[in-house]
Amino acid sequence: MSLQKQSIRVLVVGCGNMGASHAIAYQSTEGFEICGIVSTGKSKEVLNERLGGGYALFNDYAEALNATKPDAVCISTYPDTHEAFAVMALEAGCHVFIEKPLADTVAGAQRVADLAKEKGKKVVVGYILRHHPSWEKFVEIAHDLGRPLVMRMNLNQQSHGVMWNVHRNLMKSLSPIVDCGVHYIDVMCQMTRSKPIQVNAIGARLTDDIPEGNYNYGQLQIRFEDGSVGWYEAGWGPMMSETAFFVKDVIGPKGCVSIVAKEAGSVGKSDNVDSHTKTESLRVHYANIDENNAFTKPDEWINLTDEPDHQELCNREQRFFLKALQEDLDLTDHLEDAVNSLRIAFACDESVKTGLPVML
Repeated sequence: MSLQKQSIRVLVVGCGNMGASHAIAYQSTEGFEICGIVSTGKSKEVLNERLGGGYALFNDYAEALNATKPDAVCISTYPDTHEAFAVMALEAGCHVFIEKPLADTVAGAQRVADLAKEKGKKVVVGYILRHHPSWEKFVEIAHDLGRPLVMRMNLNQQSHGVMWNVHRNLMKSLSPIVDCGVHYIDVMCQMTRSKPIQVNAIGARLTDDIPEGNYNYGQLQIRFEDGSVGWYEAGWGPMMSETAFFVKDVIGPKGCVSIVAKEAGSVGKSDNVDSHTKTESLRVHYANIDENNAFTKPDEWINLTDEPDHQELCNREQRFFLKALQEDLDLTDHLEDAVNSLRIAFACDESVKTGLPVML
């Protein structure tokens, strides 16, 4: 059932970087109203002040859910709480916006998706790149490069200060190639529109600051049914190199397209959240050659005028959430894609830990 007339009352759960950005989006978007803010620490007070004050603050999520009775819940906590928090929201009759990954297990993600269907509620997963016009263009151009595709992507972060605290907390439950990789696996699946059939992955634990059994550097490889292949690399920590930390490149029989982010890819930007989504320009190379093997068509540079920053991307995500609620959008494919990308990411995790390829 769509929600049309009154504002949608949202309970904001988690007040870190993403939670704060989503809260700002709710406050600035007509159609939403924040009814409460939840965190276990002092971040809720900081966010409340940033928003101008006056919001109901809670330490306990269950208590907040019962006290505020929201229409929707925004979950931006650490991944090991995602499944339980989403289930509680759905059982309480709420719609859900949830940061990726949907859960910290594939079975958990499927449980959330199944419950959303059973309860007739919307669940939107924070795949932020799906709302970026430049990344949409990147995927669109990839569709015209022929098949098979070779997709090369990474996002290594020389994290320090607060960001290293964030990454260490994330690695209590997930590896970088699962937490970050779901974005880029999702992009690869959009580009190929083909079934992934096998993954291989490697990883290394470069610090004792993370739990035994986890790793802070990983690289995954995916084979698709149509012959396309892709790799993604992610490393977090103060030891990471900033040489070639931002590679976004797709090659096909007809040529290639690359994201060229001169500013975002510069020294000292690898753990800056704003730089992770910046594209700045796309370079399209055409493989056409004449009888002398000389190129017949110059490279094309697409300078992108609609270049939303991180906050604007969060605004767009929430506008999509609002549209889904007001227009009763069918989110079946959206949720299936979220579960699928997580399934592939965890298969990569299994490959790292076993040293063996995993068939999908």
